[in-house]
Amino acid sequence: MLEVKDLNIRFKTANGLFEAVKSITFTLNKGETIGIVGESGSGKSVTSLGLMRLLNDEQTVINGSVLLNGVCLCTVPELEMQKIRGHQMAMIFQEPMTSLNPVLTCGYQITEAIQLHLGTSKAEAKQRTINLFKEVQLPRPEELFDSYPHQISGGQKQRVMIAMALSCNPEILIADEPTTALDVTVQKTIIELLLKLKAERNMSLIFISHDLGVIGEIADRVLVMYKGEVVEEATVKDLFAKPKHPYTKGLLACRPSPAYHLKKLPVIADFLPSESKSVESIESIRGRFAYKPEEIKERKKTLYAKEPILKINQLNTWFSDDKTLFGLKKNIVKAVNQVSFEVYPGETLGLVGESGCGKTTLGRSILRLIEPTSGSINFENTDLRSLKKNDLRAMRRDIQIIFQDPYSSLNPRLTVGDSLMEPMQVHQFYANDTKRKKRVIELLERVNLLPEHFNRYPHEFSGGQRQRIVIARALALQPKFIICDESVSALDVSVQAQVLNLIRELQREFNLTYIFISHDLAVIKHISDRMMVMNKGEIVEMGDPDDIYYHPKEAYTKKLIASIPRVN
Repeated sequence: MLEVKDLNIRFKTANGLFEAVKSITFTLNKGETIGIVGESGSGKSVTSLGLMRLLNDEQTVINGSVLLNGVCLCTVPELEMQKIRGHQMAMIFQEPMTSLNPVLTCGYQITEAIQLHLGTSKAEAKQRTINLFKEVQLPRPEELFDSYPHQISGGQKQRVMIAMALSCNPEILIADEPTTALDVTVQKTIIELLLKLKAERNMSLIFISHDLGVIGEIADRVLVMYKGEVVEEATVKDLFAKPKHPYTKGLLACRPSPAYHLKKLPVIADFLPSESKSVESIESIRGRFAYKPEEIKERKKTLYAKEPILKINQLNTWFSDDKTLFGLKKNIVKAVNQVSFEVYPGETLGLVGESGCGKTTLGRSILRLIEPTSGSINFENTDLRSLKKNDLRAMRRDIQIIFQDPYSSLNPRLTVGDSLMEPMQVHQFYANDTKRKKRVIELLERVNLLPEHFNRYPHEFSGGQRQRIVIARALALQPKFIICDESVSALDVSVQAQVLNLIRELQREFNLTYIFISHDLAVIKHISDRMMVMNKGEIVEMGDPDDIYYHPKEAYTKKLIASIPRVN
């Protein structure tokens, strides 16, 4: 059905041609799903954009052949290619919020494509769109037709994108990272939906992801891409059972697995051969990194012999709509409801739950970035809720937060060096900026960045590097306690492993205490000494990660566990 042979894609740059995709060859059969996996920058998305002819012709040189039902897409005129896009081949893009037009309703954006490709009337296109919304299991399809993208959740936006891609009955659907940064539960439902639609419509599917665990849930065959090349191709079963390339082994091993207790996660570099070492097996590396049972027992004995550093008692953070005509509040949202727990010095307390369950609100309430409604927050025997503004600011030197999105939490107009020096200046750390700059460079080096990064701006860094920068900023004031809010949720699994290892190293080095927030129970189980499960503003389970994983009490916890992609 689709034959790709010796596809090369090169970009024109000031320094000559940059080869992004190198001699890729594969075929896609009717009704088959091919997974393309690799880290960011490996050439996955560029390959898909090349297949769809969506790259800028003036800036790109493409060689090789792409045959769709015997027609060479590389030589088809652009007007003809516009008819093929959507009708024969369609694409779900990586970020639905930037792919959907924010000033047009969700319904209009799909009816526009239907009218353009199928020539239907406006009324027919609207009815077809509502039917598509029902097919992709969107709630209240008639209401959602008139909703704007910002008014619906991330999972719902992704379903709108799927409906748009299916609107003209394509033979091939390309899904580019459609589940990245979504909750594991939403991710699972999106994968199940794609499989259901593929079977019902007898479509072929190209599914792109950085996560082999996700690929294993949906694909029949897998292409592993590394630096623009396909380094391994196999069926899912064969690839998971006997990976051949060291890079593939690294991708399989770097995702946290609930079955292991590791001091650090394997990373890609652990598997790449060098002059000083040969390629190790996944089992061998995991064995070297594993905790011994007595080490876990001794750590917990030491941790819980101390007095808690943080005590939360009956904490509530409630929000309400505007008041009615008679001064009564309309609806009350109990974002955090009757939450109580303790955190011990040097501990990592994991907090897991779906988006909207109140995790982030709880983290910000502890810091009083959001003012709680009631309850007590006791840090080192000081009631944070009773502190005045200046005293609270001083206390925040000891309690820091790493925000969910590093790009939006860094000022784009400040260099990285200035962003890291700013909290030191506010809290009058060190005598002058010369000493502060020296400390900032030390912090950059500690999080595996370079001194020359001091004068660069946030947009010049990758997602993983920006995450390291905000970790360094959190460390600038030498805190005792850090709240990590979804610190690795949007990262490649390989980069995620590096950041999780860094977070744990820093804890040992600086004796830090963490509350680590995530929607991914596998990540929480790996990083945490204890964990809490949050649902609808309440803590529904709390205890040892192994106890909760192997003996969950709540149906909600069981659903989170069932949603973890299995790498087996």
